Amino acid sequence: MEFKILRNIENSFKQIRLFTFVFSLLCFGVVGIVVYKSYSFAEEQRQKIYVLDNGKSLMVALSQDISINRPVEAREHVKRFHELFFTIAPDKDAIESNVKRAFNLADQSAFNYYKDLSEKGYYNRIISGNIQQRIEIDSVVGNFNNYPYEIKTFAKQYIIRSSNLTKRNLVTYCSLVNSVRSDSNPQGFTIEKFNVVENTDIETVTR
Repeated sequence: MEFKILRNIENSFKQIRLFTFVFSLLCFGVVGIVVYKSYSFAEEQRQKIYVLDNGKSLMVALSQDISINRPVEAREHVKRFHELFFTIAPDKDAIESNVKRAFNLADQSAFNYYKDLSEKGYYNRIISGNIQQRIEIDSVVGNFNNYPYEIKTFAKQYIIRSSNLTKRNLVTYCSLVNSVRSDSNPQGFTIEKFNVVENTDIETVTR
């Protein structure tokens, strides 16, 4: 009889230890789930930006990883540089203003190209001949898997004289490196190794 009682007590202790072990596992599991859910919730909240709508109510805007938009910003940066650099009016102040703004987007290589054109009298001929020049970007192609980014730009250049219009094919190459964002450089890139690969006449039309 006493032996049976001892066996029952031993079995009870085993059951208690088992229940205690299972309960501990459940507690750890619940704590783990709570911690994971809390972390996930915090990450979701960090992806939200609350914007004050005209000082009245809060609107929720979703933030995005900056790397997602980098290729778009890179193409816009290169496009803007070409528009500033290759859009020329027969006015010295207008030329200098556009070129200075373009230099904010590029390094010494762009200045060297501008200096070479100036020394050859290119801008003086445009001013004296009352010539307009504009550019249309066809495409900006880049390799965004490797850094710095290698970019090729394909465009059409239009040289407008009083007597005719010359259409030219323009292909340029450059590499892009990350830079500091500013009002004069909103995309935060700097163009390096700028080079005109091709600039040939396609046709000339009498006006």
